[in-house]
Amino acid sequence: MDPPLKKIAVFADVQNVYYTTRQAYGRQFNYRKLWQRLQEMGDVVCANAYAIKRDDDQQIKFQDALRHIGFEVKLKPYIQRSDGSTKGDWDVGIAIDVMEMAPEVDTVVLLSGDGDFDLLMNKVRERYGKEAIVFGVPMLTANSLINSVDRFIGIEDDLLL
Repeated sequence: MDPPLKKIAVFADVQNVYYTTRQAYGRQFNYRKLWQRLQEMGDVVCANAYAIKRDDDQQIKFQDALRHIGFEVKLKPYIQRSDGSTKGDWDVGIAIDVMEMAPEVDTVVLLSGDGDFDLLMNKVRERYGKEAIVFGVPMLTANSLINSVDRFIGIEDDLLL
C-alpha cells in the first residue's frame, strides 16, 4: 500500500509574483505549471491566491482562470490615495491564513519574494514542525525569506508563460 500523500497548503501573493516575474523576465507566471508541480509533491488541500479587486476585464479573466485551476481567490479592494499612491496589501491576511492552516497540513508553500514573510515561515517550521517551501524569483526574493524555509524553488523559465 502506498503511503498517504503529503497534505499541501499553498498561499500565492499574486501581486508580488506578478511584479517580480515581470521585472526579472518580462513574462507572466504560469499557475497551471505550478499546480502540476504541487500535485507531484502531494495532495493540495488548500490553495489561496491573494489579489487586488479591480473592475478590469483582464483581471477578472485572470482570477477566473485561477479559480478554474483550483485556487480560492481572495480579493481586497484597490485603493488609490489622494497622493497617487496605492494600497492593497495582503501580508496580514496571508499570515493569518497560514497560521490557521499549518496545523492541518504537512507542507506550507508560499509564492512570494517578500522578506516580511520570513518570521511566518520560521514559525511554520519551528512551532508546527511543518515543511516550509517558497517559490520566488531568485534575484528578487529576500535572502531572509530564502533562509527561513526548508526549500526555496526559484521561479525560472519552466514556470513562466
